[in-house]
Amino acid sequence: MDKTKAFDFELEEYDAKKVLLHVYKALKEKGYSPLNQLTGYLISGDPTYITTHNDARRMIRKVFRDKLIEELISNYMGSEE
Repeated sequence: MDKTKAFDFELEEYDAKKVLLHVYKALKEKGYSPLNQLTGYLISGDPTYITTHNDARRMIRKVFRDKLIEELISNYMGSEE
């Protein structure tokens, strides 16, 4: 009984822009200021700034914060690489 069990799972890949739009909408629906809440999350990394409504908190945690910031800057500057 010295066999190694293999655990296989698929990593979900999330598009940063779609996640930001989804989270923005969820925050708005719950009556929060999306700008304030997203800023708090991006600065601190604390997921409690993001509502659990519509699975927003789980989704945003699947994307690295640097990718989210990159997406925001890219859209603000009007260019994508």
